[in-house]
Amino acid sequence: MTASTIAAPAAPRGHAHTARGYARTFGALLARDLRVMRRGLLSFVARTVLQPVLFIFVFAVVLPAIGYGAGGPAPGGQTETFATILVPGLVASGIVLQGIFAVTTPLVMELSYTREIDDRALAPIPVWAVGVEKIVAGAVQGVVAAVVVFLAVLFVHGPGQAPDLDFGRWPLLVAVLVLSSLLTACLGLLIGTVLPPQQLSTLFAIFIVPLMMLGCVYYPWDALDALPWLQITVLANPLVYVSEALRGALSPGVPHMSEVVALAVLVVGTLVTGALSLWSFTRRLVA
Repeated sequence: MTASTIAAPAAPRGHAHTARGYARTFGALLARDLRVMRRGLLSFVARTVLQPVLFIFVFAVVLPAIGYGAGGPAPGGQTETFATILVPGLVASGIVLQGIFAVTTPLVMELSYTREIDDRALAPIPVWAVGVEKIVAGAVQGVVAAVVVFLAVLFVHGPGQAPDLDFGRWPLLVAVLVLSSLLTACLGLLIGTVLPPQQLSTLFAIFIVPLMMLGCVYYPWDALDALPWLQITVLANPLVYVSEALRGALSPGVPHMSEVVALAVLVVGTLVTGALSLWSFTRRLVA
């Protein structure tokens, strides 16, 4: 059976037993995806932590040790170490990378070569709910990636270069982790429904690399006031708001974007991207 022959399941009638059936099916699909992630946990951890650990090792251990300035105090009279600026950015990059790739890569394969998505579309829940399940599964992987990256980079630093982090704003930290994971999973679903499989390899070169380099991972957005055109341009990058919101939660002493602005953008971005991705996902399977 092809996607074009799959009919949309009937809309829920609002009965309690129907809702329970939907919930059980949704839970089964989610459990299946999380089981797949658990079975590949070593691979998941390796590809999640390797880049951030190597990056903080070079910039917070090697460069200070050999006398270069990347590990020194921040410019503008700030006293924070480079690791204090870098840790929230690396956690943000871990969330974004895993949130996108955890949804996009398997979805592109399911829509093209394996056609596994046909089995999911035949599950006794609306097609859009299958897309929601993929968003939730991707968001869970984004949160796990954030924890793994944080633990990996927290203790990698040279003498006197330890990050100065504040965990007193944990409600803000939790809100940022959940919102940013949902946003990136929605973005992954949207990309997965529009990206041809033969162009999957170009996703990294033309989308991920600019996203990372201009996402305020390695420098705070406030420091870009020396380049006003760039400070405005990078506002189109969703990673900027994740990085800055995490700096507001973990290292409030570093000049950063207003937490209210960053959270508002994450909320609106999640709602808009989520609606677009579910519309594109449903159209791809039902039309």
